[in-house]
Amino acid sequence: MSLQDDFKKAAERSKTDIKERPSNEELLKLYAFYKQGDEGDVSGERPGGFDFKAIAKYDAWAELKGMSSEDAMKAYIELVDTLASA
Repeated sequence: MSLQDDFKKAAERSKTDIKERPSNEELLKLYAFYKQGDEGDVSGERPGGFDFKAIAKYDAWAELKGMSSEDAMKAYIELVDTLASA
């Protein structure tokens, strides 16, 4: 099975296998690793105003700039595995 397949399976598992709601920090990591693995480096303008959730998500993704998609996919799969087994 390819890394891409494992990544897609982890994305599906993240919706079903994680029993306890992850912390906000863990949720941001999940989001950032997923976006970096799926789309690569962050794009678009940083949200402004009072949309703090969107700003936090953008910043978490921006922190991974330069990380390869493959490394981000592996980190995402690992994090899903860790959260699902908690």
